[in-house]
Amino acid sequence: MVCLIINPMKKIQTRYVCSQCARSSPKYLGRCPGCGGLGTMVEEVVAAPSASDRLTHPVFRKTEPVRLRDIDLTAEKRIDPGIGELAQVLGGGIVPGSLILIGGDPGIGKSTLLLQTAIYLAGAATVLYVSGEESERQIKMRAERIVELAPKFRDLSERLLLYTETNLEAVLDAVAEFKPGFLIIDSIQTIQLPALESTAGSLIQVRECTGKLRELAKTTGLTVFVIGHVTKEGMIAGPRVLEHIVDTVLYLEGDRFQTLRLLRSVKNRYGATSEVGVFEMIESGLNEVTNPSELFLSERMVNASGSAIAVTMEGTRPLLVEIQALTNPSAYGNPRRTPIGVDMNRLFLITAVLTRRVGLKLGDQDIFVNVVNGLRINEPASDLAVAGAIFSSVRGVPLRADTVLIGEIGLSGELRGIQKLSARINEARKLGFTKAIVPRVHRKQDKFPPGIEIIQARTLKEALSAAQSAEPNPDMRPTN
Repeated sequence: MVCLIINPMKKIQTRYVCSQCARSSPKYLGRCPGCGGLGTMVEEVVAAPSASDRLTHPVFRKTEPVRLRDIDLTAEKRIDPGIGELAQVLGGGIVPGSLILIGGDPGIGKSTLLLQTAIYLAGAATVLYVSGEESERQIKMRAERIVELAPKFRDLSERLLLYTETNLEAVLDAVAEFKPGFLIIDSIQTIQLPALESTAGSLIQVRECTGKLRELAKTTGLTVFVIGHVTKEGMIAGPRVLEHIVDTVLYLEGDRFQTLRLLRSVKNRYGATSEVGVFEMIESGLNEVTNPSELFLSERMVNASGSAIAVTMEGTRPLLVEIQALTNPSAYGNPRRTPIGVDMNRLFLITAVLTRRVGLKLGDQDIFVNVVNGLRINEPASDLAVAGAIFSSVRGVPLRADTVLIGEIGLSGELRGIQKLSARINEARKLGFTKAIVPRVHRKQDKFPPGIEIIQARTLKEALSAAQSAEPNPDMRPTN
């Protein structure tokens, strides 16, 4: 006689998932084989498929295939968020039915920015503000401060609903009952699905909750804003696949010791990426800066050596920023190269070209380069301004105060052409600059705006000579 013993308790299966790239492994690994991250593998419970995994909530609408020619786009208009800088970063406004993720350091102003937006949007549609971190009283206190000091938000609409809840199922019930036009989740790390055997903020909770919010937006046309915390490395907490779920990813950046805040777009399915919105943190909240170039140059010392003006493109917007450089004899055998807001490898390249092609002796000099007001420049078009600031600091001679330097530097010391040169020069002309040093090689279709003198240079040596004097200096010869 054979006796079978059946264990009713099912063994819990676990796996380890990388918090950066979502690579999974059946066992723990110190280094992720996908992205190479150290200590990024975290344990995750593998749950069996259940009813909660399917879109069974009545708020989700059933979709059917539709012919492309039958789709009507006449009613799909972007919605004004009430804040011009936010509309600029979003590509002109809010697209209905989109899922927007906003990340940033704690206390940087994410909740304040979305509350200001919610107050404005509530004038035309119902807004459901779900908070898992603050109470209704705390949100009301911030809202009254915004309304009191900012006349733009003086009317608190009855359509703005506050809801303190961490259960996503309860949030979906509220959406089905009140039928809002906008949903704000603050933050995604506090929302959880009770059916999943993990705590709020875990990888599986963040991923699954965001996935359900995506389906909610796509099936109902509801616009969803999601706030996400960032890790010590500056990335949004949770797997990187979270950024692929949403339509738009915005980062709110800034120094806690300064009032300036930058809202940067790193992904946007409905507009250009790398757009930047500039805000100033004041008592009433975030005040948009409509002319950021003027703000970046407001504290500039005109006749100071080691200073140059660069024109960088942030998305479709040209910005004028001041680049400062300081050189000092090194007290150690290996001189320091310290960039702030500039890529380290670009600084190494520019230093080598200045030494080899221009003749500057930088082998025993500590070099510090800083982009004023905390802006970070990644494009090569600022190479000439960085080289000009270093050159001015070494020689102790200020560059022309009315001149901007635009151009990419090659290894042979030549200046290479860049994109959107006319837009950069036009922005410099609006701010009162009378001269622009640009590469001689440029596209024939570029038409320079009138009212500003264009100085074309073929090499870095010619550009630096023109930047410090009216006539080129023939004594500037490279040393071998």
